[in-house]
Amino acid sequence: MSSAFNRRKFISNVAIVGTGLAIGAPHIVSAGTSNTKPAILGGPRAHNGSFPSWPVQDAIEEKGLTEVLRSKKWGRLDGSQMAKFETEYSKLFGVKHSLGVSSGTSALTTILGALDIGPGDEVVIPVYTFVATYNVVVLNYALPILVDTDIESFQMDPVKAKAALTAQTRVIMPVHIGGSPVDIDAFVAMGKQHNIPVIEDACQAHLAEWKGVKVGNHGLAGAFSFQSSKNLNCAEGGAVITNNDDFITNCYTFHNQGQGGRSTSFSTGVGTRGTNLRLTEFQGSLLLAQMTRVAEQSNRRWENAQYLSRLLKEIPGITPAKLYPGTTRSAYHLYMFRYDKNHFAGLSREKFLQALSAEGVPNSAGYGQMNKSSYVTALATNKHYLKIYGEKTMQQWLERNQCPQNDLLTSQQSAWLFQNMLLGTKSDMEQIAEAMRKIQKYAAEIAKK
Repeated sequence: MSSAFNRRKFISNVAIVGTGLAIGAPHIVSAGTSNTKPAILGGPRAHNGSFPSWPVQDAIEEKGLTEVLRSKKWGRLDGSQMAKFETEYSKLFGVKHSLGVSSGTSALTTILGALDIGPGDEVVIPVYTFVATYNVVVLNYALPILVDTDIESFQMDPVKAKAALTAQTRVIMPVHIGGSPVDIDAFVAMGKQHNIPVIEDACQAHLAEWKGVKVGNHGLAGAFSFQSSKNLNCAEGGAVITNNDDFITNCYTFHNQGQGGRSTSFSTGVGTRGTNLRLTEFQGSLLLAQMTRVAEQSNRRWENAQYLSRLLKEIPGITPAKLYPGTTRSAYHLYMFRYDKNHFAGLSREKFLQALSAEGVPNSAGYGQMNKSSYVTALATNKHYLKIYGEKTMQQWLERNQCPQNDLLTSQQSAWLFQNMLLGTKSDMEQIAEAMRKIQKYAAEIAKK
């Protein structure tokens, strides 16, 4: 996927780090006009300090890892940490069942495997997402149907998703991009009307809520990631959550080589296919330790993001991503906003972001145009896909994947800040806004640089 931001390079993108976590006084600084030159023009940086580092860890993690090491029970099949984690994770999300797996990608793979998705099936996904959402569909030789973006929210447009459904649609898989809920009611209603399961890709959305209920609870199942950049992390890992008793059994069986019990055997198992996507006891221990802080961190991000949004809405040309009315909590794995160069003397987004970096504010332009990347378009000439679907269908697939709103968003407007920045102080949020005001005042001069 062509993208200005690689999630695997998250840590390097937030190299300006520190440890301050206190939230300052709840006053709101007026968005007045800055008289200080931007740093890119030789002035002082708006943000002179450092944002909190990620991940956060202390003696709790060290103690837990040491205990697992000394137990000599390092895998879930003979240890106890993963079972304990799954119990606590279920409580955290208010869900009946959780299953730890080896990555967020593995969570989606497990779900699609349990649904027996394969050749001839279509899976509806957003075009604005990390490539893993696409990869899990293609690995099953199903057809990923890329749906255009609601430009105001950065989320998959439910109206266009509904129009993309066909008789071959087996799964609707919206993604809670940036940790903010999609219009869940629209997708759930769509799934019920057409008798198609809704799977929530919530890999970025730990503790996000829709009408007071955690995301991942609304469809058949939800998938989460614990990759190192995530709001809850153990370097690599993931989870499936569901309220369906039979479905979690199928998921466990699929991720455990077709073995339905809580161990392996010398038999071939049940079902017709499976794989090994188990998570280790070490990662279970890390997650249990990380969960001691996750609620407080979530609250901090939410409060700081709301404050930052109030500040940025006072700056013409800066528009925070819309939250749908049913949203009672965004996880803010990403703070997404749109940039309009017409309010910045025609300054390109790339130069705006460069100037913002110079102010000490890490950022990214975000995801690109996945539907137009060679990685995706080459699927139309893949020998296996041509054998399954034929040349005509694959050419029609390319035509179905036109996403003009996403093209506009990704080519000119989209911008991100990162979750660790929202663990800072209200002063940090004020300095982010001040940086943008400085850039706006001197935009014409920056454009000539």
